[in-house]
Amino acid sequence: MSADAIAPVEEIPTDGTLLFTMRTRDGDGATDEAIEVVLSRRDDNVVAYRNYCKHWTDVRLDKGSGAAVRDDELVCQRHGATFDRESGVCTFGPCEGAVLDNVDIRVADETVYLVEEEFEFGSLGGDESRDLSSGGGRIGFDGV
Repeated sequence: MSADAIAPVEEIPTDGTLLFTMRTRDGDGATDEAIEVVLSRRDDNVVAYRNYCKHWTDVRLDKGSGAAVRDDELVCQRHGATFDRESGVCTFGPCEGAVLDNVDIRVADETVYLVEEEFEFGSLGGDESRDLSSGGGRIGFDGV
């Protein structure tokens, strides 16, 4: 299995996250669905999670400028849910006990590599076309 370089470890903030996009690959090397991923670093330990809250999966943890980090936990800025940075377990909030979805990475030679078999590295940053959290509410009101 090949591994795609994402970024040097030193570029991943210890007080926030680094956002990147991975894309599904098919046999022709073509890409289709983009999935945003957040990299989080505590000292030299780097982890990667899909970029959404487990309470509402259309809410991004990192909207492009780094997820909020408080007391060594990732914070959902929509509901205040907190997730342990190393395990991804929700420690507080409406989805307490849920676990963020891991993305397989490895660190070698001070660089983070994506090793997900079905995905390839797309780009640093997010995919604005996939932001589902910027719209209105979940319930439509037609005034009737």
